[in-house]
Amino acid sequence: MTYHALIDIAAPVRDGEAIPLDALRAWWNAAVGPVGGIEVEQFPRGFSNLTYLVRAGGDEFVLRRPPFGVAPGVAHDVLREGRLLAALRPVYARVPAMVALCDDAGVIGAPFCVMERVRGLIVRGAVSPSLAFGASQLRALSAAAVETLAGLHAVDWRVPGLDTLGRPEGYVERQVAGWSKRWIAARTSDVPDVERVVAWLAAHAPATGEPTLVHNDFKFDNLVLDPADPTRVRAVLDWEMATIGDPRLDLATTLGYWLEAGDPPPLLALGIGITALPGNWTREHVVAAWEASTGRSAGDPVWLFAFGLFKVAVIAQQLFARYTAGHTRDHRFAALDRAVAALGALATRAIDADRISSLA
Repeated sequence: MTYHALIDIAAPVRDGEAIPLDALRAWWNAAVGPVGGIEVEQFPRGFSNLTYLVRAGGDEFVLRRPPFGVAPGVAHDVLREGRLLAALRPVYARVPAMVALCDDAGVIGAPFCVMERVRGLIVRGAVSPSLAFGASQLRALSAAAVETLAGLHAVDWRVPGLDTLGRPEGYVERQVAGWSKRWIAARTSDVPDVERVVAWLAAHAPATGEPTLVHNDFKFDNLVLDPADPTRVRAVLDWEMATIGDPRLDLATTLGYWLEAGDPPPLLALGIGITALPGNWTREHVVAAWEASTGRSAGDPVWLFAFGLFKVAVIAQQLFARYTAGHTRDHRFAALDRAVAALGALATRAIDADRISSLA
């Protein structure tokens, strides 16, 4: 069976998001090495930092820069991501190798980083069972994803370049407060369910636990799978929000993206994961497996799930606000307000039912 259709394919660069090739070539010759021509395409599927495929000197690289129309911050700090990856690679092999960083915004209009391209399969919600991802294989893929998350939480982060990533003390409280502030800043209309979730999370937040490396955006479409064995993870991508903190909130983010078949149709239509297909683990199984792999207690899974859904809702709302303000022409963002409402509704349903699975 071939899985070629699942290899992430670049496309022509979207209008308004082009990179000046002459300036990039001049920088490349000085910072990376002499190269003849440079070709640039864009990976169209991501929702955060802009990601481009660069062909130079017969090799393929990935270039990442912040989106247009966003304020500086950790979530879009590609230089921080690049330095993190350089420090992480010696202690965690499942990341791309860094090639170069550029802090001169005058080259292409923003700072950027260049890394190796890790070729492999990236599976998303549009994957059809006809591509041989049957129930047994999806169960194995669920296990591989949770094992990878647990392995990430076992990384020795007390090494130069990682040990100064964040402030572990009070991490949970700061995360709740920070995402609540982001929600207020990006809000374009009242969403009563989300407002209720904000208050409930603050009132029921657990104390911060023992810290680990935290990816902060761990989901299926940030995993590169081996084409020869699609249940083996070759690399974990998109580290721009990584830090040192409570790993339970990393699990929470994964739960927020881990859809089940009975979840609201607007969420299933987003294509943010394949977890709603038959054979995947339930969210309850994910929590139990993470606890078994890490030897840690997850605490209240309902709180974690509600926080994960709220965080995803804020991210979707930020993208919707960028679109309505005219900062992007990416039409995928036009209907994200409906997804925000659905995420809030699912979180309140979980809170009222006091469970995280079988919420139809």
